[in-house]
Amino acid sequence: MSKARVPWKAVIGGSIGNMVEWYDWFVYSSFAVYFAASFFPEGNDTAKLLNTAAIFAVGFFMRPLGGWLLGRYADRKGRKAALTLTVTLMSASALLIAVAPTYEAVGYFGALVLVVARLLQGLSVGGEYAASATYLTEATPRGRRGFASSFQYVSMTAGQLVGLGLQIILQNTMSTEALNSYGWRIPFIVGAAAAAVVFYLRRNLLETEAYDEEERESDKGRGTIKALLGHKKEALLVIALTMGGTVAYYTYTTYLTKYLSNSAGLPKETATLVSFCALFIFMCLQPLAGGLSDRIGRRPLLITFGIGSMLGTVPLMTALGGVQGFGGALVLSLIGLIIVTGYTSINAVVKAELFPTNVRALGVALPYAIANALFGGTAEYVALWFKDSGIESGFFWYVSGCAAVSLIVYLTMRETRDVALSRTEQATREALPTRV
Repeated sequence: MSKARVPWKAVIGGSIGNMVEWYDWFVYSSFAVYFAASFFPEGNDTAKLLNTAAIFAVGFFMRPLGGWLLGRYADRKGRKAALTLTVTLMSASALLIAVAPTYEAVGYFGALVLVVARLLQGLSVGGEYAASATYLTEATPRGRRGFASSFQYVSMTAGQLVGLGLQIILQNTMSTEALNSYGWRIPFIVGAAAAAVVFYLRRNLLETEAYDEEERESDKGRGTIKALLGHKKEALLVIALTMGGTVAYYTYTTYLTKYLSNSAGLPKETATLVSFCALFIFMCLQPLAGGLSDRIGRRPLLITFGIGSMLGTVPLMTALGGVQGFGGALVLSLIGLIIVTGYTSINAVVKAELFPTNVRALGVALPYAIANALFGGTAEYVALWFKDSGIESGFFWYVSGCAAVSLIVYLTMRETRDVALSRTEQATREALPTRV
């Protein structure tokens, strides 16, 4: 295995913006229990959450368009340019939510503002994932790519932790009435301001060697759908391998707090604290698993996730629904997140390693965004629909079924750990003896 050093400046630069992107993305879901009543008329709590969850899902359906536009932009204009643009869009969307008027003031116009903001977020995140995944993978030498690219989910989780941490602070310093009235706007203001800082930081990133090499060769076909169609098998592979992972990820992260509160009956504060502690440990596991994949390959981790999620979701979620205290909820949540780590720690690098440089960002962005729109973005809505229909356990089987489909892909796909990402890397490998 290569002993090359990790380029920490590139890893940190690519990750910190990703953290703000996903802070803004997830904070909508974590604060929905407080602002749902501000944008919809009186009704039962589950119905209000269904409305806000539907708007959450709308953002996911914008992600394929964002994946296409910004993936193409990243392949034609560079990874750095795409990373800067995505964080700008995210800042604007967070600001829109922060100033959105309530139902009491303007009727459903406030909900319309939420929809517009989520559309912008979906556009941004649709390109952010691929730009970040591609940048982190290309900026790191072979033998360290799994470790370095795992920081994408470190940063994603860190963004969610910041949001949850801010929620805990607000819950302990503000009354419930104040949070429902205006306190929920604070995290969106913080997100908009943080994105402005990251915009400056990302402007100082260096472009990757792989992209510079491709740009010097030719711009013909870079980032086009026609070029992507030349890799149809890989694109379909990304959709299939993402299916089970994205449903499981959103089940044990964004939906978990609501599930512990609405179904298990834990206080909102306890449910939030469980999520915070579990996600912190989950975040720390990502580099360990990513580094392990550099040694043993990507497929063993993906297969472990597929089996664990397929067989473990139903008993885990059933047990979580009956949990009565912080300790039990934390242990069960951690088991689920440890299983999910087999997917999250390496899914970015696996997808980037499937495509050549001229279409790598688009190849990661578009099929991944499609899979997230169909499965990840609807996970929370599907879960609440099952609950509202009185058959909540049906959602657990749905998650297991998605994992089973992805498991078939993991068992049959090729190993990607040792692929060369550029012609220069390939030439170097051919000139030097293999290092183990």
